[in-house]
Amino acid sequence: MNKIGLFFGSFNPIHIGHLIIANYMANHTDLDEVWLMVSPHNPLKKKSNLANMYDRLEMVNLAIQDTENIKSSDIEFRLNQPSYTIDTLIHLQERYPSKEFILIMGSDNLVSLKKWKNYEVILRDYKIFVYPRPGYQDEEMSMHPSITITDTPLMELSSTFIRKSIANDKSVKFFIPDAVANFIDSKGLYH
Repeated sequence: MNKIGLFFGSFNPIHIGHLIIANYMANHTDLDEVWLMVSPHNPLKKKSNLANMYDRLEMVNLAIQDTENIKSSDIEFRLNQPSYTIDTLIHLQERYPSKEFILIMGSDNLVSLKKWKNYEVILRDYKIFVYPRPGYQDEEMSMHPSITITDTPLMELSSTFIRKSIANDKSVKFFIPDAVANFIDSKGLYH
């Protein structure tokens, strides 16, 4: 059975931190592939400073164009909004019954997992691979049998930092792939 890691995010924009996490999960765990799940709108986040979902998907595709085992998914674009992880998981399981889906999330999300819709079902039916985020640790949750804490390199980079840098005309070289930077420039995003 193919093991697919699902890495959900706004990817607003995708940056080197996301790519390092995806690469680590795809190559240093027992996952066969990682799918970057571009979320139209996270129910726990404000929508106002979100770039168009198709632009965010295109940036993800540009960032991963030369990788074998990391793919993008726009499946949530076609589901009800806002999208809840449990609904996406059930939809994917129905569509790809021969695949095992594993959630990839940061320890910051693990801390708030109990606020998620049907989180008990997620914990019961799915494994979760957690990457560390600075300042977030949930000892109780990390002991859960469905949860694996990984040794993914710690990343303090955020999309918020990237957007603010672009808005203030600061260089984002090396923080995002060149192809993504060129796309942002050509579209005038985040200025």
